Amino acid sequence: MDVLSSRILLRPEDPERSQAFYRDVLGLAVYREFGPPEHPGVVFFLGNGLLEISGGDGAPPQGLALWLQVRDVAAEHDRLRAAGVPVLREPHREPWGLVEMWVADPDGIRIVVVEVPADHPLRRDQR
Repeated sequence: MDVLSSRILLRPEDPERSQAFYRDVLGLAVYREFGPPEHPGVVFFLGNGLLEISGGDGAPPQGLALWLQVRDVAAEHDRLRAAGVPVLREPHREPWGLVEMWVADPDGIRIVVVEVPADHPLRRDQR
């Protein structure tokens, strides 16, 4: 398989509510909008990937989580909590060395917000 491009497709219960959450609360930049003006789909930049949020069948997805690397988990924790985002798990340094916090979107989709500390192997030149 020669993958040329990919994106995560999210079909939430209420697309407008989820688009507002990812755009206005998380602050993801819009890559493009498509579809009818009254019910557009929105594709967001997601680091080196894309997240598409468009109409769905009304059933929340099961077994899905998003992994978002940020520069400062503590700052995001404070900002998201102030915005009323449910924090499922407070920021914590994991045994594998990453600082992780878990939050949920309006449909309960788990979002793992991750900070890679300066001393972590992901930050060191592996050559």
